[in-house]
Amino acid sequence: MRRPLIKDLLSLKAGNDAVTVEGWIRTKRDSKGVTFLELNDGSSIKNLQVVIEDTLPGFDSLSKSLTTGTSIVAAGVLIESPGQGQAVELKAASITVLGGAPPEEYALQKKRHSFEFLREIAHLRPRTNSFGAVARVRSAMSFAIHRFFQENGFVYVHTPIITGSDCEGAGQMFQVTTLPLESIPKNDSSIDYAQDFFGKKAALTVSGQLEGEAYACALKNIYTFGPTFRAENSNTTRHLAEFWMIEPEMAFCDINGNMDVAEAFLKYIFQYVLDTCPDDMDFFDSRISKGIIDNLRHIIASRFMRISYTEAVERLIESGEKFEFPVKWGIDLQSEHEKFLTEKIYNQPVILTDYPKEIKAFYMKLNDDGKTVRAMDILVPRLGEIVGGSEREADLAKLTARISECGLNPDDYWWYLDLRRFGSVPHAGFGLGFERVIQFVTGMQNIRDVIPFPRAVKTLEF
Repeated sequence: MRRPLIKDLLSLKAGNDAVTVEGWIRTKRDSKGVTFLELNDGSSIKNLQVVIEDTLPGFDSLSKSLTTGTSIVAAGVLIESPGQGQAVELKAASITVLGGAPPEEYALQKKRHSFEFLREIAHLRPRTNSFGAVARVRSAMSFAIHRFFQENGFVYVHTPIITGSDCEGAGQMFQVTTLPLESIPKNDSSIDYAQDFFGKKAALTVSGQLEGEAYACALKNIYTFGPTFRAENSNTTRHLAEFWMIEPEMAFCDINGNMDVAEAFLKYIFQYVLDTCPDDMDFFDSRISKGIIDNLRHIIASRFMRISYTEAVERLIESGEKFEFPVKWGIDLQSEHEKFLTEKIYNQPVILTDYPKEIKAFYMKLNDDGKTVRAMDILVPRLGEIVGGSEREADLAKLTARISECGLNPDDYWWYLDLRRFGSVPHAGFGLGFERVIQFVTGMQNIRDVIPFPRAVKTLEF
């Protein structure tokens, strides 16, 4: 049996039953004849106050060893706390020091550190309030994602991390090879991939979508949830080289059904986090981004506005707003445009549909006008795009033509085209960047602060 967590003890009433708790000292305060510790075990953003009286054997030497960051086991009884902000505290009968943390060396001596500094010590930052709260919210959202899809009859599929195809067609992929880099074998002037491990060029995947479609075309409703990689040389607060994606795929589904599922999905995971992480969300609301809880509640209660890309461009032009990136039909909308639509024009989440085919991927279903595709992006206030998806092209001839039109080789997608040759059905899906949605829920400004160990341009310390 595990010993009780601090979050459990804080919900108990004072009593005479003996309890034992483990954790790390956050702060220490000495008073006349008494030492007060704030103990945290990561189960809650709240600390348990431990009271050590000078009648405890070895009090003087013990007190000196109890520094910030030290790990201990404390045994005693819960008593009513006279202090504010806590109903109970632990009156210690014994303290066992497990691991010391010398004050002159331990980096988390101060109560507050900049996020920039904490990125340099990513192995220690989970011990701070902000990053402990991010970790708990991330865990809760992971569970909510699986719960939503499992409750709605989706099958969880593990798609490959190593791939031979570029889902996005952008070419920004990390190459996987066992060829000796100091003497790469070449065939004439090009690399001889026939000598490589797989016998062809391979890379880390940017998406599990294509493989997900294969399973959707057999199991009807599936979802993937795993790491993806993109070698985009962007050193910004919005980009990671390694990130996690949620990608459901649904057979016998068109773009309207796709939008329905995506909207219900977002509302579900937002509500789950509010219900299960109230203390952490209160922290983010008060310390990181004021009003974030009300923002989530507003989204949950809203019916998402559905408009076409063309109508959105018209509304942006009619607004007369001077944007950094001028608006015209055919451009890929920027974050400033997306935020303006959700915050100024509609004051609610917006789903944009029917984008120009030139700015979207080859697999999206072509509309009858020949100019637009059945894409859909969900835009939310403060962030902009949070979900991107589409109805997939189910017609073999049209998909083959689009692959060639985008400068890709249809032979590389032979198996993907087979899905259209044999029992093709209308199908649709979407992708949600997990770190971006955690950013949105927590209010954290830098995407590197919502993943345990960030991988980005020139960033591979841990």
